[in-house]
Amino acid sequence: MSLSIRKITFFTFLKLPSVFWLGIRVKSIDHQSCSVAVRHRWITQNPFKSLFWAVQGMAAELSTGAMVMSCIRASKKNVSMLVANNKATFYKKATGKITFTCNDGKLIEQTIKDALLSGEGKTCWMKSEGFNEDGILVSVFEFEWTLKVKPPSS
Repeated sequence: MSLSIRKITFFTFLKLPSVFWLGIRVKSIDHQSCSVAVRHRWITQNPFKSLFWAVQGMAAELSTGAMVMSCIRASKKNVSMLVANNKATFYKKATGKITFTCNDGKLIEQTIKDALLSGEGKTCWMKSEGFNEDGILVSVFEFEWTLKVKPPSS
């Protein structure tokens, strides 16, 4: 994968400032998986003293989106990406440090290859699971990414 953690952090600072200022950070990324962590703090909490669902969603989406960006970059093609749908399921109150991990690297690589070969837009669902520091599942987010090859600009 061609995107480093440092490049992704700089990208969030410039293009996703709320992600940056809320302390949502990529912890690891490779061709198969991406892990993103966020800590329950005053600025990320809801009225029930747990991690706000939208903050969890931002961290989960980044774990999928960073891999999409990295695979697009590795393809050296101009491909647009957009979330079309998402689903979330919550299992436990999210407190402390929550780490979201997506293991769908092979899926997104294949979807980008299919889009490049067909020249048509393709979609795929990617899943990110959030675990607390005790290894307990707190939430699962799924994102439907749409990928489309952009025509060459003249």
